[in-house]
Amino acid sequence: MKPVFLAGKAIYPSKIVCIGRNYVAHAEELGNEVPTEPVVFIKPASAIGNVLHSELGEPLHYEAEIAFMVASGKLVAATLGLDLTRRETQNRLKNKGLPWERAKAFDGSALFGEFVPCHGSEDLALTFSCDGKLLQQGHTGLMLFSPEQLLAEVQTFLSLDDGDILMTGTPAGVGALISGGHYHGELFQKGNLLTRVSWQAR
Repeated sequence: MKPVFLAGKAIYPSKIVCIGRNYVAHAEELGNEVPTEPVVFIKPASAIGNVLHSELGEPLHYEAEIAFMVASGKLVAATLGLDLTRRETQNRLKNKGLPWERAKAFDGSALFGEFVPCHGSEDLALTFSCDGKLLQQGHTGLMLFSPEQLLAEVQTFLSLDDGDILMTGTPAGVGALISGGHYHGELFQKGNLLTRVSWQAR
């Protein structure tokens, strides 16, 4: 299994808890209903990767998200993460009412920048771009459910180990990755840069 990094230290999460449809505009762009409770799914630790593939059997779509590391039941660090999706497979499975694991939980489907200690989720914002063109931007204030609400909801039915990751949903603007594209993400808190990460899609 591959690690994530917190202030330079390798951390091995046991799982990644993901939230779907947490921004109204993203739910609408995919033709989904706006949820009245959090949509939760899980990626295994084996999903953590360090290479941004543009295709694995089919084109992959990017979904940039604010991601948190959990310790002692609290949100203790944040970064920008990518939830990579086999969209064609996801749509096929959804149309049949089947689970999404083949589309969401495959090896290398979760990428993360370096986690930075944070104090809560107030006024966190992300930007995600390719070759200088802005693709996505999001803010905790635009979320249907705040990171703290999501954490509390997940903890009602699932034990979180120290180092586990909570991905809080993607804003509008998702799309297919372009081979050779230079992708760049930044995470801000109260307008101050917390961390940045870059990948070149293969």
